[in-house]
Amino acid sequence: MLIGHEDAWAAWNAARNGERMHHAWLLIGKAGLGKTQFALAAAQSLVGGGGDPARHPDILRISYGPKTKEDAKKRDDGKPFELARGIKIEQVRETQRRLTTRPTLGDWRVVIIDPADDMETGAANALLKSLEEPPQGCVFLLVSHNPSRLLPTIRSRCRTLRFAGLSDEALGRFLADRVPDAPGAERSAAVLAAAGSPGAALAFLGLGLAPLAKAMRHIRDSGDLGFDARGELASLIGQRPDRERMRAVLDLARTLAGEGAETLPARLAAKRIDAHSALVRLSAEQATYNYDPGLFALEIGNLLAACAAASTPADA
Repeated sequence: MLIGHEDAWAAWNAARNGERMHHAWLLIGKAGLGKTQFALAAAQSLVGGGGDPARHPDILRISYGPKTKEDAKKRDDGKPFELARGIKIEQVRETQRRLTTRPTLGDWRVVIIDPADDMETGAANALLKSLEEPPQGCVFLLVSHNPSRLLPTIRSRCRTLRFAGLSDEALGRFLADRVPDAPGAERSAAVLAAAGSPGAALAFLGLGLAPLAKAMRHIRDSGDLGFDARGELASLIGQRPDRERMRAVLDLARTLAGEGAETLPARLAAKRIDAHSALVRLSAEQATYNYDPGLFALEIGNLLAACAAASTPADA
């Protein structure tokens, strides 16, 4: 999904063709903008070779691994397994051991950490040592949806590439080309909900989030004094949402909380901003803690209800 990355490619190619390549890059932007695909393509442009960059011996990617040793055995046996909620120190150290040897095919090796925001504390501290004393011929690409969660010492050692969202018009054209069979009304709703993110827009359509968006807007705009709308929201989210659905739901809630805040009276705008900030924090916690889906839905509903002009009797 390499769309809208012209500035990032220009900066990367200028560095790659220059006299000295920076050893660590931080790829910043909201989820769904194609940062992972950019990282893989950029890595392949540096190490050379063809085929699938995810299978290149000199491109090492660290992401979510098995949750437990039992899950690791299931993975090795080709069975379904549960993923951990963070990147563990053992994964970073295993990669560091591989960096003690020379690259397999050429002069360069690239390590992609995706998403770097979800490194556990030990993993982040272990990575910092490699960033402070990078192995010769090694470049690190850190994919980040929320860079404030990274150690300042990690951020300070990286050159930043920022990925901006698409305009509504460009995103609409993208969806019309990619999912032409989707109803026009749903594509329009996806454009509004995705806030410039192609991945979020596709998730909106693929996960059937249109009813969720409608329910969230109702709670945000009208409040929910009787809690009925929050019950409906919990039902739409589902009793056992997987990681992808939970992340998409949070992305949608954050977008709707901030939607149109700049045009509202100061008091209502402040409510939207507070709800958006709280949803950002909830997103960070959700990646680490195992929330009960019912409580998860209730908290989202509570934050959206707080945006309404008369969210409580005292506000009326």
